[in-house]
Amino acid sequence: MFVLSYFLAALAKVIDLVLNLYLWIIIIRALISWVNPDPFNPIVRFLYQITEPVLWRVRRFLPPLGGLDLSPLIVILAIVFLQQFLVPTLYELSMRLR
Repeated sequence: MFVLSYFLAALAKVIDLVLNLYLWIIIIRALISWVNPDPFNPIVRFLYQITEPVLWRVRRFLPPLGGLDLSPLIVILAIVFLQQFLVPTLYELSMRLR
C-alpha cells in the first residue's frame, strides 16, 4: 500500500503545480486582454490557445453582461476551489494509506 500512498502524494503535488501554473496563465491572459494585444504574437496566440477552451465553456453558461467578461474570474475561483479541496484530500488519503 505504500506505493499507492506515494503515488497519491505525488499526484497531489503535480495537480497542485498544474493548477497553480494554469491560474497564472489565466491571470496573464486577462491582463493582456486589457491592452489590445497583437493577435500574431506567438505568446499571445499560445495564451489564447491554452485558455480559450476552458473560458469558452464557462462563457456558455454566463449571461451576457455587456462588455464585461467574468469567465476568467469563474475559472480562477474553480482553480482555487480545486486547490483547497482536491489537493488536500489526496494528501490526506495518501497519509492514511501509509
